[in-house]
Amino acid sequence: MFPGLAHARALLVGSVLALLAACAARPAALPPSHETRVLRVGTSSDYPPFSVLRDGQASGFDAALLDAYASDRGYRLDWVRFRWPELVADLGAHRFDVASSGITIRPERSLAGRYTVPVARNGALLLLRRPDWAPPSGSGNPEEPLALLRALDRPEFRLAVNRGGHLERVARAHFQNARILAIPNNAAVREALATGQADAALSNTVEGPRWAEGLSGIELIGPFTRDVVALYVESSRAELAADLDTWLLQQEESGALGQLREKYLGPGATGPTATPVDALLSATTERLALMPMVARAKQRTGQPIEVPAQEARVLEAARKEVQEAAATLGVPAPPDEAITAFFQAQMDAAKKLQLRTPTAAADAPVHSLEGELRPALARISARISTLVPRVPGGLDREATRRKAREELASTGLEGEEIDRIADALVALGAARVTPRR
Repeated sequence: MFPGLAHARALLVGSVLALLAACAARPAALPPSHETRVLRVGTSSDYPPFSVLRDGQASGFDAALLDAYASDRGYRLDWVRFRWPELVADLGAHRFDVASSGITIRPERSLAGRYTVPVARNGALLLLRRPDWAPPSGSGNPEEPLALLRALDRPEFRLAVNRGGHLERVARAHFQNARILAIPNNAAVREALATGQADAALSNTVEGPRWAEGLSGIELIGPFTRDVVALYVESSRAELAADLDTWLLQQEESGALGQLREKYLGPGATGPTATPVDALLSATTERLALMPMVARAKQRTGQPIEVPAQEARVLEAARKEVQEAAATLGVPAPPDEAITAFFQAQMDAAKKLQLRTPTAAADAPVHSLEGELRPALARISARISTLVPRVPGGLDREATRRKAREELASTGLEGEEIDRIADALVALGAARVTPRR
């Protein structure tokens, strides 16, 4: 063999061996399309049966729900703890993409994030060890929950509640004189009742019966609110929120979401919730809950309640969004007149609530109409628009009115005002099955 050829062959063999060694030492990177996406999920971690986090492993209803979504969509979940008083600030600081811990829909939260269609309902429940001075059970005083709450609202009454959450606001709305013990650790709320540090604890229809197990002399009073639970998405993640909505509606229709509620939450979480009609009524309630804030913002800046040009823009945008949503779903859009009637009924109800809002004190905090309130309303309206083409035909008018009166009871609307929204909802479904002329 020629010396030069032998040298070249040795160099080639050495290069190949070096390349193989390098490949063995450093695994080949997957193409970007094969990389697992990460979904950061906020959890309070202390709220069974909704969410518990131990050693980085989440369990409960929310964990099962998000695990199923992640499996279907190819996400890896990264669980991030939050404390209830910091929930809104943490979402705004982009600490997580979606929060999921039995989160109740509340208007101040709507300003910072975007709710999905509802996943469960519950109601506030008082776990009471009745003090000697309280009216006895079965006495002449009515045992209707709100009447008993009024009788208990005295300085000597000690009420434990989780600090920073929805139930603390419920407690402060119903108890002006009682001593409210706002405790940062949710598990410690039950402990305060168990050890006698508190006469009562405020929980809900899902958690409360579990807390009462093993405690003697406890009465369950309520429920005295009707609360809706949803996933809470960072406001800039509109595509994620829309995809979660689509997925949740499918899970409800298939029965999978109902099975999760039954397994983890029990009868205290009524359902179904993620149907087009239920989701539309929930979104309408959320929208109308912002109207006192809108009214105070207009009072502060001297703007009128009724702005025809703004209403025209909202209606035009709604018709366009509904038509686009229908095209995406591959279904016919309702006629423009049915879309207009539904959104007009909501706007007229909103104006009535604004007119009924008392003038705020001069030093009261007021939210920005353009910077906070209208963006929040636009997010809610966009969700409503995607649901409108899904409304089924053949809705019973009286049954829909009853359901609407239940779901919108907290808004402050009168019965006939709610009926108008319900009738417009029924007309949306009827328009889908009525041939156009």
